[in-house]
Amino acid sequence: MGQLFCNVSGGTGFVITSSKGLNCEYSPANGAPRQHYIGTINSFGLQLGTQGPGQLTWDVASAGGAVGPGSLAGSFKGASASASVGAGIGTNALFGGLDGGLTLQPLSVQTETGVNVAAGVTNMTLDYAP
Repeated sequence: MGQLFCNVSGGTGFVITSSKGLNCEYSPANGAPRQHYIGTINSFGLQLGTQGPGQLTWDVASAGGAVGPGSLAGSFKGASASASVGAGIGTNALFGGLDGGLTLQPLSVQTETGVNVAAGVTNMTLDYAP
């Protein structure tokens, strides 16, 4: 259906939880106008270390067809794990959205700087920002 590109703020992880801001752009595969979203990604579980800003990219799949403006707004949940020393790559697989029928499949992409170890459940919330 398209791809979601997000810039992630840096931060320091704690033993229980961490939260990072997101600034995202959804690019539909059908050439429709891009959509802007802002939000947060929260990790719960083991969080140790300091992490610089990074980028996340997902392929967006919808059980209901086209993804119109604002369709990615809502909550997504999934499991995640990543580790980095210097530059690293991690993955996130998330499910949800406004109607619960969206899947965000990881493409690449968690470029990180710093030292961080994270494992646990991730919750991401997106708000449509036209």
